[in-house]
Amino acid sequence: RGEEMAKLTQLIDNEVFRAYATYTAIVLLKMMLMSLITAYFRKTRKAFANPEDTTLFGKGESAKKFLRTDPDVERVRRGHLNDLENIVPFVGIGLLYALCGPTLSTALLHFRIFTGARILHTFAYLIPLPQPGRGLSWAVGYCVTFSMAYEVLKTAWLL
Repeated sequence: RGEEMAKLTQLIDNEVFRAYATYTAIVLLKMMLMSLITAYFRKTRKAFANPEDTTLFGKGESAKKFLRTDPDVERVRRGHLNDLENIVPFVGIGLLYALCGPTLSTALLHFRIFTGARILHTFAYLIPLPQPGRGLSWAVGYCVTFSMAYEVLKTAWLL
């Protein structure tokens, strides 16, 4: 049991794992921020999905007008959904990748490019920036995750 704990503490000393933990924390916090931005847009646009959320603005029939969709709220929600579709795979594949023993410089390149691409994607979604900015930022992040997955499979299955 003590040997297992020693192995876990050694993992924290691994520079690649620390880099993974750092960049994973950044993109997860960015994804969490999208929830707050959605709430902000719902409040400022007075566009709610649930009747109980409208009680601050009225009761009964007068509150029903706030049960509606808003294009700005929906845009933020789509950006958040895109984060879920891309950051969650990065977290899992990135962990496996970090455990496969890549060089620090290669790992940092993967983690930094993915993180930058996701931050750019968020700005491209929220501002909105003209295409192909959002599409390219999505594609770059997707390719980074695919690259890490390939390296994991190559290492694990000796492809």
